[in-house]
Amino acid sequence: MQDIICPHCNKAFKIDQSGYAEIVKQIRDGEFSKDLHDRLELADRDKQSAIELAKNKLETELMRVRGLKDAEIQELKSKLGAIEVSQKLVLTESLYSLEKERDALKNEVDREKYEKQLAEKSLKERFEIQIKDRDDTIERLKDMKARLSTKMIGETLEQHCETEFNRIRATAFPRAYFEKDNDARTGSKGDYIFRDSDPEDTEIVSIMFEMKNESDLTATKKKNEDFLKELDKDRNEKQCEYAVLVSLLEPESELYNIGIVDVSHNFN
Repeated sequence: MQDIICPHCNKAFKIDQSGYAEIVKQIRDGEFSKDLHDRLELADRDKQSAIELAKNKLETELMRVRGLKDAEIQELKSKLGAIEVSQKLVLTESLYSLEKERDALKNEVDREKYEKQLAEKSLKERFEIQIKDRDDTIERLKDMKARLSTKMIGETLEQHCETEFNRIRATAFPRAYFEKDNDARTGSKGDYIFRDSDPEDTEIVSIMFEMKNESDLTATKKKNEDFLKELDKDRNEKQCEYAVLVSLLEPESELYNIGIVDVSHNFN
């Protein structure tokens, strides 16, 4: 038997070996349970701490990775923005260049169009003036011819030639004779005879002139050739060296409108 003192009341009591063993077992079991409980709590706290630590590490890593991703995304956005700005700049410059070229072409087309309009207007005005002048001349000649007989028209041309000669007679032909041919003894006569002499009264040149014109109302139209043979005959009869036909008979002739035409080869 063994004496056991109660820790609460300090009384001693006896207990046999089996009871003692039982008490020791209970004590050991209680201490073990307590120790086990403490260890489990400690293990649980360690586990929670490890979990918290792992969680914190994971969150930290996630934040770091997220930060890297955000930085990478931001960098890509910056690069993309730079590319977009560069592309916009290129497009703007290209558009400006095209617009400038378009405006230049448009201005050139407008200038050429304006110059063309001015040229057309000037040409039109010039032709209108020419047409008006020609129409006025035609109307004036028609009016004059309508008021003159065939004989009067011929006399008007003769008077014109005589007036023109008298204008230069004193300076160019002071010794010349230019008068109407009134000698019709041979049956025909010319219109005017021109003779010029040197100071010794030696004849230098002599010309038989014939003036021919007719009204547009004349039924039978004459040609220059119709009078050349008779004019040559008058020239010979009046002993003139040359014969000149002053004619308005063929106003549309390309041959006779170039000036003086020599037809003497037909009468050699």
